[in-house]
Formats: sequence, C-alpha cells, structure tokens
Amino acid sequence: MSTPRATVSCPTCGLEERFSKLADARLRIEEHRAETGHDPTWELGRFAPGVEKMGDEAGVCGVNLDENR
Repeated sequence: MSTPRATVSCPTCGLEERFSKLADARLRIEEHRAETGHDPTWELGRFAPGVEKMGDEAGVCGVNLDENR
C-alpha cells in the first residue's frame, strides 16, 4: 500500500483502517454505518503542497467560511 491518504476509525468498536484512496475510505465509512449503525470518522493524511493550498483557499466543501461570518 502506498502512503495512507486517510485513516477511518470508530470510537464505538475500535475499528481503524488506513486507505491510500479517499474513495475507498469514504466507502468503508458508509459500509460501517450500514453494518453497525456506528458513526466512524476519518482523518486525512498529507497532500501535495499545491493541493493543500487550494483546499485551504476553498474552505470546507468549496465554501470559504471566513466570508460567511
């Protein structure tokens, strides 16, 4: 596996899995919710500096939170 891009964890049951693709991590979150009713979370790893900069500038889901205050 390449460098983990995301870690999925569930505080309810102790699940912890690492994924190299964000889509796979998101799918695991949805599967775990459907299977157990738990609410797992994910922690994103490091991205290329340009990607991080663009993400910071875009804000959450493309919305700049500073502009909405």
